[in-house]
Amino acid sequence: MDSSPSVPRQRRLSKITKPSLSQSMSEYSSLLSELSENITNEDLEQLKSACKEDIPGDQSENITSSKEWFSYLEKDDKLAPDNLSYIEHIFEISRRPDLLTRVIEYRTTVLKISDDDEIDTKLTRIPSAKKYKGDSGDLLVQW
Repeated sequence: MDSSPSVPRQRRLSKITKPSLSQSMSEYSSLLSELSENITNEDLEQLKSACKEDIPGDQSENITSSKEWFSYLEKDDKLAPDNLSYIEHIFEISRRPDLLTRVIEYRTTVLKISDDDEIDTKLTRIPSAKKYKGDSGDLLVQW
């Protein structure tokens, strides 16, 4: 008796969460598009250099656009809608606080993960995020 009422409840919940996942994917796609628009060919070479230990040389040579770079990182499980720590790290060491700040904004607004929500270390790079936050909690870009 107990199990039959929970089945409709589960169906109802899955219907509710699917649009949210779809919206999240749309936001993620928008994030990658926005980042791509702000990465020049020179920037791309610097980013590829920053992750040369993770991308073999022959593969790196085949990556000629930021969209291809993001695609490679996704295929290599270094980037996903809920796993941005790798690109946060790469943007940080490549001295691109503008791109890093945008990823942090996505993480805090779309994924709802803030500096205080250290629930999964693969989702967030807390030390890098704190560097770009002011005392009021607002995101700052300092170059």
